[in-house]
Amino acid sequence: MKGSMKTLFACLFILGFASFAAQAQVVDKVIGTVGGEYILLSDVLEQKAKLEAQQGTLPENIDCILVESEISRKLLINQAKLDSILISEDEIQTQLNARVDQILAYMNGDEQQFQDYYGQSVNEFKALFREDIEAQMLAERMRAQIAMDIKVTPSEVNEFFAGIPTDSLPYFNSEVEIGEIVVSPKVNKEERLKAQEKAKGILDKLTAGEDFAELAKSNSMDGSARIGGDLGWTKRGSFVPEFEASAYNLEEMEISDLVESEFGFHIIQLLERRGNSIHTRHILIKPDITDEDLKKTERELNEVKRLVYADSITFSAAVKEYGSDKEQSYNNDGRMMNPQTQNTFFQMNELDPDIFFTIDTMKVGELSNPFQIYDMRGEVQYKVIQLQSRTDPHTANLLQDYSKIQAAAGDKKRNEFINEWVEQTIKDTFIEIKSDFESCPEVQRWISE
Repeated sequence: MKGSMKTLFACLFILGFASFAAQAQVVDKVIGTVGGEYILLSDVLEQKAKLEAQQGTLPENIDCILVESEISRKLLINQAKLDSILISEDEIQTQLNARVDQILAYMNGDEQQFQDYYGQSVNEFKALFREDIEAQMLAERMRAQIAMDIKVTPSEVNEFFAGIPTDSLPYFNSEVEIGEIVVSPKVNKEERLKAQEKAKGILDKLTAGEDFAELAKSNSMDGSARIGGDLGWTKRGSFVPEFEASAYNLEEMEISDLVESEFGFHIIQLLERRGNSIHTRHILIKPDITDEDLKKTERELNEVKRLVYADSITFSAAVKEYGSDKEQSYNNDGRMMNPQTQNTFFQMNELDPDIFFTIDTMKVGELSNPFQIYDMRGEVQYKVIQLQSRTDPHTANLLQDYSKIQAAAGDKKRNEFINEWVEQTIKDTFIEIKSDFESCPEVQRWISE
């Protein structure tokens, strides 16, 4: 079994959201049982569809490899339930929201485009994949618990590195670390007042009996306008605090007064309530950001840059005093995190083009001029970046790459420990695979155990 485990866990943990299109086409059936967990044919076919989209050509025995992957995943989930490992509803919703927000970011926040593409509203999509996300989180948490106490010592890191053949040492391209200060322009008083007056006028029309959905379609300044401002069913934590505080205090069909948030002015109607879940719709009126607001933000960031260069304030302190606390980097002294590697190093080809061309000629420690970016909602922001480190292309070595080598050594040790746990656990777990796949050599290992 040990020889197949690297492939098994590689397949298991790189798989994310299943392909919605694939799921819609699968005629489902149970092809196996692991403890109290069922393996469905759709589990295998959805993963296969995703891998085909990512990699193109797949090995001939990919179906067998994926069945083995599913056995391992279900073994982890089954044990997690036996050990009473729980995933809270808030954790599940946070994961779902993050996945959906990532998709929406590619669609410029357009929920109608999302619905046209997937054939489901955002909330229907979340409901469909809720169980998948919970199962994935259970497997990941069980895996983390198994290897929780595994640490690597400096001597183990050295031994791991020494065991890599010289001609197999990885070659690292130039990498950089980047700090950022991100600022959103502030709306001036005049534009805020204009937006407030417009929202009051719409509220007056609602009070006079005009239709909420029609007023939302013609006035609301967000993606929900197309569907009459409908925000679907949501739980606590889905909205900004100001919106949520008002929405949860409404009676069914009641309309709120004006609610101001970072997005603008909301008029909210509570349509239904089920326990801790609410179904709302809203009308959002955003104040305009003027050219002068943009210029003012740019001037302020130039002044921050001057203060850092004059040693009047450190870059880290400037992040806390002037930067947006909604950015991931805010709590990391301004350092940007690479979403692919979960560390602070970026290869040049991993950078957004705006940042790539900005830092191309910068020296370490230098700050850029302020430049415009757009957040996930398409709202304008300004950013100043600092080039904090740069490495030349090189073959991996302990001096420059200790943290990466340490992480690789830790992964190897944890995987070996989990492999041993699997070998012990399958002895006490009922595993049955249907005839479609029981002849797979990869699967027979599990059945014979």
